[in-house]
Amino acid sequence: MRISLKLSLLAGTLIIASLPAFAQEKNIDLPPEATEFYEPVPPKIQAGESTTTAPSDAIILFDGSDLSAFVNEKDGSEPTWNIEGDVLTVKPGTGGIKTKENFGDMQLHLEWRSPSEVKGDGQGRGNSGVIIMEKYEVQILDSYENETYTNGQAASIYKQSPPLVNATKAPGKWNSYDIIFTAPRFNENGMLLRPAKLTVLHNGVLVQNNYELRGPTEYIGIPNYTKHDEKLPIHLQDHGNPVSFRNIWVRELN
Repeated sequence: MRISLKLSLLAGTLIIASLPAFAQEKNIDLPPEATEFYEPVPPKIQAGESTTTAPSDAIILFDGSDLSAFVNEKDGSEPTWNIEGDVLTVKPGTGGIKTKENFGDMQLHLEWRSPSEVKGDGQGRGNSGVIIMEKYEVQILDSYENETYTNGQAASIYKQSPPLVNATKAPGKWNSYDIIFTAPRFNENGMLLRPAKLTVLHNGVLVQNNYELRGPTEYIGIPNYTKHDEKLPIHLQDHGNPVSFRNIWVRELN
């Protein structure tokens, strides 16, 4: 009797769970309330005035005023990159900068500009990068009529995934990146449960569509995941070129 009762309850649960699909297949009428839910309620925020201005829940990393959100990557000291107006420019040879705050899943917005005076070619022309968690790089490069390996051009996930299209503007013009990042997940033994994912819009154009990274972006060698913290800094690279930045903000997604 107990076994029969358990089976009956299980069967009833399965029937209830499959009602919407069954109703659709059999054209059984359901009230509209059957497919409506009211919780959880999404929090209300104030959107930016344009797609480049920060919403009310964003953390402002650079708005032209100072570099208080960053430290030098080498020794944690105050960065010495140049600020003029609302523009931040790499001071070549001083080292990259990284955020004081750590981030995991996020929406990141930044705008960048390669020098108007073209010098060098390939990877030596307007090179920088935004390195999420200091491990996963979205390449910054002057890729306007500049030949290089495709998985190293602007908006590539460095050495892993070339962009779907080349949306790079001419030297001296501002480019925007809107990046959606999902951090990798590991179990307590260090086994990878879920790889990192990246979606990138370059000047409003989708160029990386929920790409699953094979591991950290490596200059040499094969990517391979090793367990790391759930949140880590965002790093802007000094690659020896005076690349400029403005309007950098981030929204945490977890």
